[in-house]
Amino acid sequence: MTYSEIFIGQTAEVVHTITAKDIDKFAELTGDDNRLHVDATYAKKTAFKKQVAHGMLGASFISTVIGTKLPGDGALWFSQSLEFLLPVRIGDTITVIAEVLKKNDREESIELSTVIFNQNKQKVTTGNAKVKIIPFEKELEDHSDLLEDVQKTALVVGASGGIGLEVTKQLLQEGFNVIGHYNRNKTGLNHLKNSLKNPENLMLIQSDLTSDSGVDQVLESVNRYTDTLDALVYTSSPSIPNIDFQSLDWQDFAIQIKLHVEIPFLLTQRLEDHLSHKQAGVVFITTQSIEQPFAKLAHYTTAKGALLGLTKSLATDLASKKIRVNAVSPSIADTDLNADLPKKIKLLTAAKTPLKRLAAPEDIAQAIVFLADSTKSGFITGETIRINGGQVMW
Repeated sequence: MTYSEIFIGQTAEVVHTITAKDIDKFAELTGDDNRLHVDATYAKKTAFKKQVAHGMLGASFISTVIGTKLPGDGALWFSQSLEFLLPVRIGDTITVIAEVLKKNDREESIELSTVIFNQNKQKVTTGNAKVKIIPFEKELEDHSDLLEDVQKTALVVGASGGIGLEVTKQLLQEGFNVIGHYNRNKTGLNHLKNSLKNPENLMLIQSDLTSDSGVDQVLESVNRYTDTLDALVYTSSPSIPNIDFQSLDWQDFAIQIKLHVEIPFLLTQRLEDHLSHKQAGVVFITTQSIEQPFAKLAHYTTAKGALLGLTKSLATDLASKKIRVNAVSPSIADTDLNADLPKKIKLLTAAKTPLKRLAAPEDIAQAIVFLADSTKSGFITGETIRINGGQVMW
């Protein structure tokens, strides 16, 4: 039984009649030959009058129900509380019932109520168990000939920007269908769509993410095209004005945080069901300025730092759904977003870079597409790939 097949309230049971042979074998195995358990003459002189089965003999059948029924093969029983309420004697028929109380998606473990009744419906033992489900690693079959026919779909948010447009191009080249989001300018996307042999592989959707209905509009548009996604790539970014610290208002931070933290969070949360159908990849774009801050960009750097925290948190929270979340951290790139940056700064940055140039949209897009495609990066999550030509090395 896999973790996803188990549900809260699910039950399983085993029934067993305790015999003198059971007690003798248990005493031989454990070395617990307490005469109350193994000597009928001795037991008759006690308050119990008859032999009493070892408490753990009855409790051992909890292992039976866990190991063979709920969840069965692959169960790792790692915690158990027990309270022994009544003695179990030779000839008693015990019924062990396990019921699922909780599920822990992060650990893929379950908590069970474990109760043992005798033939008189009296509760003799009670407790709670915790069990981790160990997935069975099936031998992989070679279906490479079939994989080429499986159509993958990616949503690129901010697909009209320099990086977003290049990501869209490369995803299409990798065989993805792409839902390309834009706000105002779709000229580049139209040119790309018109150049495709199969224009239907690129679907365009419009939404102003800064509006109250922006996220809902994206979700409604996505649902018109598909109910599953293999990748979500978020490249949208507002302009980045240089602002002296004393001139900063909280609104300057709020604008950056909305588009770099709030919107990525909401989209990922609302599209979780679309992404969890497959081993999907979510990719965000952070910035080198988190590690090497630039002056007058406190609002931008703060928001991107929060996005990095969100990336790692979502990677942890969504791992149980097989959704991977990663980030790409570029240095100053040669894109329209940095068009207003003084030429001197661009030249100095290129000169300080070991590879002696600025990052190009193609450089950044290649890393994004790699992280988005689970066939290439299926065991990478919570990671940040730096695209900076060697300016920052770890």
